[in-house]
Amino acid sequence: MDGIRKNALYEIEITDLSNLGYGVGRISDLVVFVSGAVDGDLVSAKIIKVTKSYAVGRLEKLIRPSVYRLPSPDPCSARGCGGCAYRALTYAHELELKRRTVAAAFRRAGLPDVVVLPVLSTGKTAGYRNKAQYPVTGTPDAPVIGFFAPKSHRVTDARRCPLQPALFGEILDEIAREIKEYGITPYDEDTHTGLLRHIYLRSAKDEKEVLLTFVINGDALPHADSVVRDLTALFPALVGIGVNYNREKTNVICGDKYQTLWGKDGITDTLAGVELLFSAASFYQVNRDAAELLYGKAKEIAEFKGNELLLDLFCGVGSIGLSMADAVSEVVGIEIVPDAVRNANENARRNGIQNAAFFAGDATDTEQLLAGAERALGKTLVPDAVVLDPPRKGCDEKLLSFLARRGIPKIVYISCNPETLARDVAYLSKQGYGFSAVTPVDLFPRTGHVECVMRLICTQDKR
Repeated sequence: MDGIRKNALYEIEITDLSNLGYGVGRISDLVVFVSGAVDGDLVSAKIIKVTKSYAVGRLEKLIRPSVYRLPSPDPCSARGCGGCAYRALTYAHELELKRRTVAAAFRRAGLPDVVVLPVLSTGKTAGYRNKAQYPVTGTPDAPVIGFFAPKSHRVTDARRCPLQPALFGEILDEIAREIKEYGITPYDEDTHTGLLRHIYLRSAKDEKEVLLTFVINGDALPHADSVVRDLTALFPALVGIGVNYNREKTNVICGDKYQTLWGKDGITDTLAGVELLFSAASFYQVNRDAAELLYGKAKEIAEFKGNELLLDLFCGVGSIGLSMADAVSEVVGIEIVPDAVRNANENARRNGIQNAAFFAGDATDTEQLLAGAERALGKTLVPDAVVLDPPRKGCDEKLLSFLARRGIPKIVYISCNPETLARDVAYLSKQGYGFSAVTPVDLFPRTGHVECVMRLICTQDKR
């Protein structure tokens, strides 16, 4: 590290790209992360931070551009958001980087021989998200609506985020006008004052239905009738407008209480051949077209025989289990969000699926919840297969231990975090499970995130 000085300029060959969008190079033996650089670039970078183990630089001059760099990066008005880590790359190279990210996660988990297949993708890199939660700050006269800048709580304007439908931006513009007209105060998290914390939008395919929720730090949305009148007059796709109450001093976006101001409290979409109802509180994949690829691959590698009892953990509104119901004898789902469980059971009814039932509870307590499901269904449940779709933190060891002790013959694991997937697969492999190749699926184009799916088979008879 001797000789490397803060604020000095250095010529650096960029050899890799992190999933946060930083080019990775070296000065002597010190790793340097360079914002704005792409692997293959030769850059002049200004060093803005130096530690014992790494340095951080800022691209000052592009000496020789990488062959993977787009001549003109995807347009983005949300300067400083940092969400589109790969927006300067060709999409083909982005997919290869994501495949390498998954492979690296398994190497770090001690599973270097896991085969990582090419990344599945719809090819669509813009306007694919059906959900956005926008923090609001500033003043009534000059509200700032967008996303938090990286590693900060500073909101950068992102009304025209290219990953969201154009309609979302138009709705935000109208809300900004109403904030000013009706004197609605944006939230200040430093002082815990102000009313409007977040604007939360969800949509169905092609924005045929849109659900709008105002997250507020208070008891009521002022001029609610006028706000609803103005919005519904301009946007026929809006089918429901509501309020979520969050008065806590917290980084959690939504509180527990929702209230519908107008219209419906949920929207419907069709995914993998199943019509689904979901509310603002329910989990639903943000990229429905890519989710169809993911669910199709999960069903394919499951290789169901038709007589299995499938346990659907972290089931959300039932989208995965219901998409597989025609290939098994019975589906039992478990989900911690009560609203989602109500949606899941309603979704089974609306699709005429009679071999699926969903129950509320923490999937970590699967053993206890199965006992409750057995009482409700009046029969003993012996799962032949489990589909997992946990949050980013992955599965609790208590759950994995339960699956291993029961000797569940087949586990289909869907993950939004390769690191925790690799960790959990490493644990299960030590408990007698073999595994298939990993298939990454790009549900989050232009960002550093990638979804994965793989199958695990119990190689020991524990039943």
